[in-house]
Amino acid sequence: MLGIDVATTGAKVLAIDENGRVASSSFRPYPLQTPRPNWAEQDPEEWWNAVTGCLREVVGKKVRAEEIEAIGLTGQMHGAVVLGRNDEVLRPCILWCDQRTASQCDEIMRKFGRKRFIDLTNNVALPGFTAPKILWIRENEPGIYSKIKKVLLPKDYVRFRLTGEFATEVSDASGTVLFDVKRRRWSDEVLEELQIPREMMPDCFESPFLSGEVSGEAASATGLRKGTPVAGGGGDQAAGAVGNGIVRSGLVSCTIGTSGVVFASCDEPLVDPEARLHSFCHAVPGKWHVMGVMLSAGGSFRWFRDALGGEEVGLGKERGVDPYVILADELAPQAEPGCEGLIFLPYLMGERTPYPNPNAKGVFFGITLRHKKAHLARSVMEGVAYGMRDSLELVKNLGIEIEQVRASGGGGRSPLWRQIQADIYNAEIVTVSVDEGPAFGAALIAGAGAGIFRSVEDACGKAVALATRTKPVQENAKLYEKYYEVYKELYSSLVEEFDKVSRIVLEELESKKVP
Repeated sequence: MLGIDVATTGAKVLAIDENGRVASSSFRPYPLQTPRPNWAEQDPEEWWNAVTGCLREVVGKKVRAEEIEAIGLTGQMHGAVVLGRNDEVLRPCILWCDQRTASQCDEIMRKFGRKRFIDLTNNVALPGFTAPKILWIRENEPGIYSKIKKVLLPKDYVRFRLTGEFATEVSDASGTVLFDVKRRRWSDEVLEELQIPREMMPDCFESPFLSGEVSGEAASATGLRKGTPVAGGGGDQAAGAVGNGIVRSGLVSCTIGTSGVVFASCDEPLVDPEARLHSFCHAVPGKWHVMGVMLSAGGSFRWFRDALGGEEVGLGKERGVDPYVILADELAPQAEPGCEGLIFLPYLMGERTPYPNPNAKGVFFGITLRHKKAHLARSVMEGVAYGMRDSLELVKNLGIEIEQVRASGGGGRSPLWRQIQADIYNAEIVTVSVDEGPAFGAALIAGAGAGIFRSVEDACGKAVALATRTKPVQENAKLYEKYYEVYKELYSSLVEEFDKVSRIVLEELESKKVP
């Protein structure tokens, strides 16, 4: 089974057997463009080039094309890939972390009213979601909008290139806010009132459904066997949750990738009364999930590496070690828990949960002459964990009893970050044996679709095993509880200043006629 992940930083292809053992994998990075503050775009052709490169590396070396029984797709959610009449890409994809669409979100919520829109979609319109991106293109690029034939999500563009089919599945479609999450189908009412033609959206299926087959053209480009079935797959968070075995109520995952996600499986479509948590369909048929998302989790640590970690990057090259390992496991442990009052707010791209504010900014609060680089590094890791706890608290407020927290991504690989999470959440942190992210879950979903497993739950039972356990240190947990109270107050103290700074920056850009 193959899992293909069209992530924000690059494409990954993973081949696994029915026991969950990884036979081969490949990763290829691609760039992200930020043409204006709070904008984020990518060229879909970069995704396809990276995916084909990964496939050519995996298929034919350790895995033969004829051995592959099914392919599952996953990737970054909420992006808007717009295709023209000849299936050409009309403009770069506007990504999940792009924050340009605040006015379109306000328009949507005014048109429907908050209560009615939540009733229709289980969510509110936020700048990261797909629907406001479509409206932004219509308002700001009418020439492009008039040519649109289809709007696809990132992984579904790769599906189109593999199979020639326009299709998506319920977990990713939920994040467009054009979707009736309770009934697991496109919302004709929302599409009609927003004047988005239904035919502009792809057909939508349950995640294990076999949505197409590899075409002859794609087989030539990738080395895959023509006719290999391609399953619906899942949005990156739903697929990642499957890879962590989060397929029943009581299990919660905390994933620190570029974004940070707290994900809880549900047997019914639960809704946070204030819609601070997202309520989406799970990649498991008949299941739903609630999800809190912070926009710059691992992205905050990546910023730290790029802006302040030049020495560690150089050391990494000399020693053949990932600079993240040096930063997280050698530099940051030099600082004590709590960093002597240094607190980091990880709002580098605005924020989503629990503060849906594109103007929110990153902050180092409490710097003194005693603070060194190690304190800055550790405070970034702690600040991300504080932000993840915000979402955990909202999950608890819905009445979901948390039996176990499973960590993945960078926050699962780093021993220090696992301990920080255990202490800040005051909960045992567990990891699974295969930390291959959403690609692993996508492969399991494909296996369920192809009949290798009886169901997605069966796939997880056979292929997902626990690896490490990290218990909280109670002395640290008590200290972090005090700092977490300060962390929560900082946003409300600074929110007006965030707005003021954003206005000043925008005025300055407009005065200089920056596009």
